[in-house]
Amino acid sequence: MSLEPYSCTVLPEWIDYNGHMSEAFYVLAFGFATTAVMDQLGMDGAYREATAASLYTVEAHVRYLGEVGPGEELSITSAIASSGARKLHLAHEMHRGGQLVATEEILGLHVNQDSGTTPFPAAVLGAIGSHDSRVPEWSGRSISA
Repeated sequence: MSLEPYSCTVLPEWIDYNGHMSEAFYVLAFGFATTAVMDQLGMDGAYREATAASLYTVEAHVRYLGEVGPGEELSITSAIASSGARKLHLAHEMHRGGQLVATEEILGLHVNQDSGTTPFPAAVLGAIGSHDSRVPEWSGRSISA
């Protein structure tokens, strides 16, 4: 089973002095996609409120591959690149009209706000395991000149 994509429209306030989407808003859109993945895996708002636990991003890597303008429609597909008892490695791909314009991979840790990192509950682990784990070829790259 695949994760459902996240879609959004580029807002005017996301546009920088060069006339295209500012780098911070790529990260914002990817953050919304991460929240959508959490919801699909059973870590929605009700879960977060009931358990005081959430996914905390501890590392991220973004690649900017194309410019995005105001009012454009974005679709972000997400894949589970890897997972563990307390961690989730996501790979996001941002598309505009079918063209890949950015990627982001994150490493998230499952954190209880009162006690620190904690294992995912069985239901969340089951949901993670039920989704296709596809590692894109670009995942795991280091920054190079």
